[in-house]
Amino acid sequence: MKTLFIMNRKKDIFLALLFTLFIICFAITCVVFFKPLYYFDIDYLNISQMTNLSKDIIKENYDVLIQYQSLFFKGSLNLPDFVMSQSGRIHFEEVKRIFEWIQMTMIVSGSLSLLMIYQNVKNKEYDFLKFASLFSVGIPAIIGLLASLDFNKAFVIFHQIVFRNDFWIFDYTTDPVITILPEAFFMHCFMLIIFIVMMLSGIMYFIYRKKR
Repeated sequence: MKTLFIMNRKKDIFLALLFTLFIICFAITCVVFFKPLYYFDIDYLNISQMTNLSKDIIKENYDVLIQYQSLFFKGSLNLPDFVMSQSGRIHFEEVKRIFEWIQMTMIVSGSLSLLMIYQNVKNKEYDFLKFASLFSVGIPAIIGLLASLDFNKAFVIFHQIVFRNDFWIFDYTTDPVITILPEAFFMHCFMLIIFIVMMLSGIMYFIYRKKR
């Protein structure tokens, strides 16, 4: 009996970690392709005034950049109104590979989670929701706390960890596209990702309490 309990507990924790991975990848993917956030920031951050570009031109180039990040997009990045250096092009290729990995991880972890959740629900086992709620709220809470202390420093450290070169340090004279991608926009993306993960965590815990 005790052995069965331990096995079930390990299974619940594994499912919770797998589901948490799905939730984080899902939140990142949603925010990356959520264009209204950037459209709002064009006005909120005065991007048009800072770059002397019309809102339509900025949106058009941003849309091309986001479409390029899709797992299903095949081809090279060609921004209609911006030139790119070789290092800048390499960086966007590296970013695309990262986002493709996140999208693939979301699909795989989501599919596996769905199969395991079906079995758990069928057997009326809901403890995985409690663990998933704790994991999904704990991880972003820690990261969010560290980032809130100094987002600029966290932003730099993140790039230093993820990328093995300094191509992410753009020169606006050779890669002017960086002028329409202010750091504050990435901070807003980060905040929205944290919000989505925390919200889903709360929903899971609510469901767990109702089922228990």
